[in-house]
Amino acid sequence: MKKIVLFAMGLVLSSTAIAQDKGIETTIQADFVSQYIWRGLDAGSVAVQPTLGIDYKGLSLSAWGSYGLTNPDDTKEFDLTLAYTTGGFNIGITDYWFSVGGDPDGRYFKYDAHGTNHVFEANIGYDFGPLSLQWFTNFAGNDGVNKDGKRAYSSYVEANVPFRLAACDWTATAGAVPYATSFYGTSGFAVTNLALKATKDIKVTDSFSIPVFAQVVGNPCSQKAYFIFGFTLQP
Repeated sequence: MKKIVLFAMGLVLSSTAIAQDKGIETTIQADFVSQYIWRGLDAGSVAVQPTLGIDYKGLSLSAWGSYGLTNPDDTKEFDLTLAYTTGGFNIGITDYWFSVGGDPDGRYFKYDAHGTNHVFEANIGYDFGPLSLQWFTNFAGNDGVNKDGKRAYSSYVEANVPFRLAACDWTATAGAVPYATSFYGTSGFAVTNLALKATKDIKVTDSFSIPVFAQVVGNPCSQKAYFIFGFTLQP
């Protein structure tokens, strides 16, 4: 698995060198959130979530992290995603790393399937314009187990509907886990994420603005609800 990740990174970097920076887009930004909610699950309190990525003709490599600002016990996260998008179709692989998991020492470069903090996930999806659909499945690493105690190949499916209302950009989200897995804490099919998010740019100068967002999230499976506020900084 380590060789696959290194090969994928080398492929993107080689493409970058050949292109000689022409047509390459770079993303540098950081989100600040009042609470980290992931697919309807509580993943931590106030956090900063930086992103660094490059994109060349639909092929992208990005790094994303989450670090708690108020609670030292919050799990740290560092993700690498290799993805390809063409038209409305997209496919990708993500290497999630968490500071807690199979390895009590939290070592990043430990890929032993029985003692790693990495989770490897594949996704496929399509953006139809008024509606986008995504399917995610864990295929390696520190995945959860099913009712029989075997690897669950934990999956999650999500639908997003973007729209504009009252000078804000809105997104309605519905997400579900299709079958039992300890990774998401479900015993069968379960709706885990019903969310509504609104984003509005706050103009600071003629050339700089700050996107501010608020989001209401409900998890019918866990019977929990959350209200989140955040903003994004980027050049």
